[in-house]
Amino acid sequence: MAQSVGIKDVARAAGVSVGTVSNVINRPDSVASETRARVLSAIDRLGYVRSESARQLRAGHSRIMGLLVLDMGNPFFVDVARGAERAARNAGLGVMVCNSAQSPSEEADYLSLFAEQRVRGVLLTPSDASGRNIEAFRRNGIPFVLVDRVADGTTECSVSVDDVAGGALAVRHLVDAGHRSIAYVSGPPGLSQVRDRRTGALNALAEAGLGPGSLRELPTERLDVAAGRDAGARLLGLAERPTAVFCANDLLALGVLQAMYAAGVGVPDDLAIVGYDDIEFAAAAAVPLTSVRQPAVTMGALAAELLLEEIDSETAPAPHEHRRVVLQPELVVRHSSLAAR
Repeated sequence: MAQSVGIKDVARAAGVSVGTVSNVINRPDSVASETRARVLSAIDRLGYVRSESARQLRAGHSRIMGLLVLDMGNPFFVDVARGAERAARNAGLGVMVCNSAQSPSEEADYLSLFAEQRVRGVLLTPSDASGRNIEAFRRNGIPFVLVDRVADGTTECSVSVDDVAGGALAVRHLVDAGHRSIAYVSGPPGLSQVRDRRTGALNALAEAGLGPGSLRELPTERLDVAAGRDAGARLLGLAERPTAVFCANDLLALGVLQAMYAAGVGVPDDLAIVGYDDIEFAAAAAVPLTSVRQPAVTMGALAAELLLEEIDSETAPAPHEHRRVVLQPELVVRHSSLAAR
């Protein structure tokens, strides 16, 4: 195995002190041009790469922003990461993206990793409904911003979408189309987004004079296509099948759509489907999917900007003021819900 090249090797090759090499790397204007050129030539010739971890130890922090999401298999979170990465890059920071897989234990492990790496700050979509992981991470003194979530008992900055309004948009659309029996494929009940979208759905039913019994909830353990197919199979087995289904995200909706297609159930003639997130695949599905759009890229960018403001406030005369930004969803109507009852 080839031995790594250190700063002492560069100094020896250039015939200068280690301090001079350090100045060329960190304060090049302080070194005479001829000496600087000699050091840079040695760096290039030897292939020296400075140790970022050593620099972090001296500075007390890194040039990395952590991003911990529920599921990187969901294109919604890919878009959140795109927005966050863009804002971080403009500030000279990189983004370390990690996936909790909706697991509180994995979330705890990654938050510990962020603390060990001394990241500048963290963007977090929590999976631990108890809040214990957030409380433990707060003790590290590393700023963080909640993304797609406002967690109870926290005062930190957050950027989220009004999911109650989004759930109401979806079900109001179905009620207006004549549906009176609607299923809600909801995902894990511990997630606040799932609960808020259900609340919105019930609000829309109440507006139409329909009771909560008009909403048949089908919970799933995960928010992916496989869970949607399983929910679709359960839906097909109901003695009194609802005429429409609202899904807590688009991956679930696509799974339900696959189950209906395999069983020969027509969408939207036999069953209308509405998803949530409006990922790219929603419009490209075999039956283009009606969905509640979340501005995911904007959400990630705004969250990163709030985090950068808090980081910069460490050296500012005025203290940082935490803010909660709530964005509004939008219903995008496509063929999956267009059949009138």
